[in-house]
Amino acid sequence: MRARLVRVDAVLVQALIAAALSFAHLHDVAVAAGQDGWKAWAYPISVDLLLVAAWRQLRSGTTKAAAWCWFVIALTASLGANVATAGLLDLGNVPAWLRILVAGWPAIAFLGGTLLAHSVPQKDASTEDQEDDPETAPEPSDPPAIEALPEPPPVPVPSALVDHARKVAAEHHARTGAAIDTPTLRARLGVPAPMAEAIAAHL
Repeated sequence: MRARLVRVDAVLVQALIAAALSFAHLHDVAVAAGQDGWKAWAYPISVDLLLVAAWRQLRSGTTKAAAWCWFVIALTASLGANVATAGLLDLGNVPAWLRILVAGWPAIAFLGGTLLAHSVPQKDASTEDQEDDPETAPEPSDPPAIEALPEPPPVPVPSALVDHARKVAAEHHARTGAAIDTPTLRARLGVPAPMAEAIAAHL
């Protein structure tokens, strides 16, 4: 446990030294490019923040392509400042392209930070496969059962009409030798179909 703490402390110290040196180099380049005062200190802060935001997106496992893109851009800006201050660039006579690059960096950093902060997480590949596979797609639920319609109330039949129907049925049976059916009874009595069926039920 103690050895592990010592190893972690050494890594943190090394990271802090590297960050401080890179921070100072970015500040010196910004000053040489015409930025002074608090603006010169804001440049290394924006580069480091963009690096941290891109690294967090890479660790989260989402939008890796965009995170790698902005991580490389911020890392290039940091490494470029380190190389420029190593004697390969005359800081007393900064070229125009570097002045333009330094002046345009705030807009680039703002765009990268905004896109990383509002990036949409990607779906897991296994989830997408399940959605695309028709066999694993959830089956639709059964449709709701349709309630049976209530039966219509029985048609009231006057007793006199039933007696008349019995006479008609008896006459039909005597003439044809067969029981009268409902359509014939309806035609003989001249009543609607529901009434004829109700009368036939009384015969």
